[in-house]
Amino acid sequence: MTRLMAVGMVALWISGCASYGGWEPTVDTSRDMNRDALAHDLAECKELASKASGGTATEAAKGTGAGAVIGAAAGAVIGAVSGSPGRGAALGSAIGGTSGGVHEGVSAEHQYKRSYIKCLEGRGHPVIN
Repeated sequence: MTRLMAVGMVALWISGCASYGGWEPTVDTSRDMNRDALAHDLAECKELASKASGGTATEAAKGTGAGAVIGAAAGAVIGAVSGSPGRGAALGSAIGGTSGGVHEGVSAEHQYKRSYIKCLEGRGHPVIN
């Protein structure tokens, strides 16, 4: 049980630490009519995208909490059938918390990238990825 919870926490930590991972959109500067403003726009859009996504760590923490509660409830029900509701709740909480945290972290990461790209495109930069 303790091992499962430790594995879940490590997975969540890794997904939180990998957040944004230094990712930056690739801009085709040969076609960019606004290339003089690119450095400034990259910095501003990065900040705006971070705000728009809510932050991977924050969203992962929310997902972990929600997943743990739902998982604990489901685990307690399943555990009650087998005669051990406490163990079922603990196991369900660990599994639900891990999957909820990872899911929300990945979702926030996607939102960050999408917002970053939309911001740059809105400022007239041709973004490749």
